[in-house]
Amino acid sequence: MADQTFLTWPFFEDRHREYTKRLEAWVSTAVTKIDHSDTDAACIALVRSLGDDGWLKATAAQGGETLDVRTLCLSRETLARYDGLADFAFAMQGLGTGAISLFGNANQQEEWLPLTRSGKALAAFALTEPQSGSDVANSNMTATKDGDHYVFNGEKTWISNGGIADIYTVFAHTGEAKGARGLSAFIVTPDIDGFEVVERLQTIAPHPLGKLRFTDMRVHKSAMIGAPGQGFKIAMAVLDVFRSTVAAAALGFARRALDETLVRVSTRHIQNAPLFDLQMVKGHIADMAMDVDASALLIYRAAWTKDTGVPRVTREAAMAKLFSTDQAQLVIDRAVQLHGGDGVRSGSKVEELYRDIRALRIYEGASDVQRLVIARQTLDLFRGAV
Repeated sequence: MADQTFLTWPFFEDRHREYTKRLEAWVSTAVTKIDHSDTDAACIALVRSLGDDGWLKATAAQGGETLDVRTLCLSRETLARYDGLADFAFAMQGLGTGAISLFGNANQQEEWLPLTRSGKALAAFALTEPQSGSDVANSNMTATKDGDHYVFNGEKTWISNGGIADIYTVFAHTGEAKGARGLSAFIVTPDIDGFEVVERLQTIAPHPLGKLRFTDMRVHKSAMIGAPGQGFKIAMAVLDVFRSTVAAAALGFARRALDETLVRVSTRHIQNAPLFDLQMVKGHIADMAMDVDASALLIYRAAWTKDTGVPRVTREAAMAKLFSTDQAQLVIDRAVQLHGGDGVRSGSKVEELYRDIRALRIYEGASDVQRLVIARQTLDLFRGAV
């Protein structure tokens, strides 16, 4: 069984410990009931199952509620330890509606959040564009004001749940200013004329991903989230909350890799002794355990800090994501190595983890982007600007 002693750390309250215990019991049996042969169908089924049993309530906030980042992180860590697609399904319900939770008006929240929290509607976060990638300020998609409507033209790519989502949070330039200050956020549904899924994207770890095209798509002004020109602020605030949860998912993958490895080195024999008895193997296990615990400390520091009411945890979240995703890659690589040929056998758990972890070092801010964020924030702190 995975190490649970971290739950005794002072970052957590009893409600977090009880929640994690219940989720652990649920996910250990629930994910085995989902057929993963069809990725789209599996993702939809996972969202429905998570919603039916109340686990998606944590993904959004309305009517005076607040997002509890520790609960979000514990959820993603636990789900990822069992099934990468279950983690993905949970995560996108939060990320896709984060702007509505944080900045949406009462009508927007009442229309959509009960649906996404119950698993009746799938959500997506449409920010990335073919030519801009991580450079959000230089995105090219436009939403031009025309009376009571905005007319959208442009493309988005690498959109999680692209092609199966019922609601998209879309960011586009509305012309208030150049660059970041001219971005606005909107709620868009795929039934609007001019919305098109032009490509479904395949990756080494199957997830529903799509490229979207918007051609003279008319959206009523009431679909705007927040005020005109607030889009960049909204996007960064959402990522500030959910970036720590990406790190938590990586931690879940790393914990599972460590657990699989402990079973392997305890039961596999070489020269009439368990593989664990080799000094070099013990060194690898020690390195893996230290990376797991160090990641957990960074993640739950960031989550706890955010939950105390600090407006922004950009530095803490960036540190958590950078370290946890990079070190999880190393932990899983060691697991593959210690499994030998079985580690690269298609369908084995560590082979699956090896594919699952790679994307986490790219999306919601690639590792090198996090280094830039951390460096800038560190200098600002030194100068007393933060």
